[in-house]
Amino acid sequence: MHELDERKTKILNAIIRNYLETGEPVGSRTISKYSDLNLSSATIRNEMSDLEELGYILQPHTSAGRIPSDLGYRFYVDNLMAQKDKEVTEIKEFMIERTEKMEQVLKQVVKLLANNTNYATMITAPSYHRNKVKFIQLSQIDETQILAVVVTEGNMVKNKMISVKERLDNETMLKLNILLNSSLNGLSLEEINLGTIARLKEQAGIHSDIISDVLDAVAAAVQEDEGLQIYTSGATNIFKYPELSDSQKASELISAFEEKQQLAGLVNRQLASQEETGIQVYIGDESPVETMKDCSVVTAVYELGDGMQGAIGIIGPKRMDYENVVDNLKNLKVQLDNIFKKPEGKEG
Repeated sequence: MHELDERKTKILNAIIRNYLETGEPVGSRTISKYSDLNLSSATIRNEMSDLEELGYILQPHTSAGRIPSDLGYRFYVDNLMAQKDKEVTEIKEFMIERTEKMEQVLKQVVKLLANNTNYATMITAPSYHRNKVKFIQLSQIDETQILAVVVTEGNMVKNKMISVKERLDNETMLKLNILLNSSLNGLSLEEINLGTIARLKEQAGIHSDIISDVLDAVAAAVQEDEGLQIYTSGATNIFKYPELSDSQKASELISAFEEKQQLAGLVNRQLASQEETGIQVYIGDESPVETMKDCSVVTAVYELGDGMQGAIGIIGPKRMDYENVVDNLKNLKVQLDNIFKKPEGKEG
């Protein structure tokens, strides 16, 4: 296949996209309206002549516009797949880099918070809420397997291997990719109803079983709970306060910090409440955690955008320095937002 320069590639893509939309031969005047080309009709006509000579487009009738040839379609499909592969790879690399940085920062933050307040502290890694499908890509791995990559809001990436009876050609893969993305992008799991699924399967025809497997992957990507990652520090600070240092009470509190299930319950309650995204203070019996009924618990939800949220908690005696605790939490929310703000040109 002849290597095309950037200008020819853009013109060929424009012809193919326009032809896919309209089914009508495409002329130079139509292509000149594409804002990212900024080329005269004469220049476009010359480039189209070259593309025709190279076999990428055809002129079905004299003085008519051009349509893509099989070679043109092949070029378009191969480039589309390469571009999507690159996008998914970049998203994965970005998420790995950010996750490693995040873990390191959160461990430092929770330790600093314990030192600044002299109380027991906890912070969760951010998790994704209100997840919606952002992008789906199917890629042929070998004769019997397809890889489905599902990207959700917040750029969470989930992979699922799908077994097939025979290798699918690139045109079929393209059709399935277009079908899935045009039907599912922007939808949450709740919005993917039986009608949507039935239409997808009908349009997929003999490949409807692949659609079922992809929908399973979508459900896993949106719903999968990988376990709430909670970082804690300062549990032994509890012994500094006589009212909490009773051996049984202290033991129960430290156990709650070590096992983390009760903390997870507290966090999930906080994150599930869409109205309580500010700072919340639970005093004594108000605490949703049984072992913390003799304490005060102050929590805050931090938000990093794209539906990504985490929780911060400080546990201490009822006579805690509330002003200092609230100031620390407010400052921390701002700092976390700045630390993990998405870089220019990247999504996430």
